[in-house]
Amino acid sequence: MRNLAEEIKKTEAVKEAKKEPKEDFEKVHIFEAWCKRCNICIAFCPTGALVADKDGLPVLIPDKCTQCRLCELRCPDFAITVRPKEAKEEKS
Repeated sequence: MRNLAEEIKKTEAVKEAKKEPKEDFEKVHIFEAWCKRCNICIAFCPTGALVADKDGLPVLIPDKCTQCRLCELRCPDFAITVRPKEAKEEKS
């Protein structure tokens, strides 16, 4: 049996993740039509930045995402793409 507190926390995380992020827009793009909802990406995410919505579709929590690309590498359906980290400008 699942812990009720964990379920509530996940539900709140999904609601928060569905809000449009400001700076982190499109860190990760999930192609919903390609996704079989196997949740392998969620299992491999080391920071917990991906959570499943009520239909099993992965949803990104942008603040937690480090763009490590493990979700992209492990997705058997190629349904996830991760935008490369932008190089910081060097001081002159």
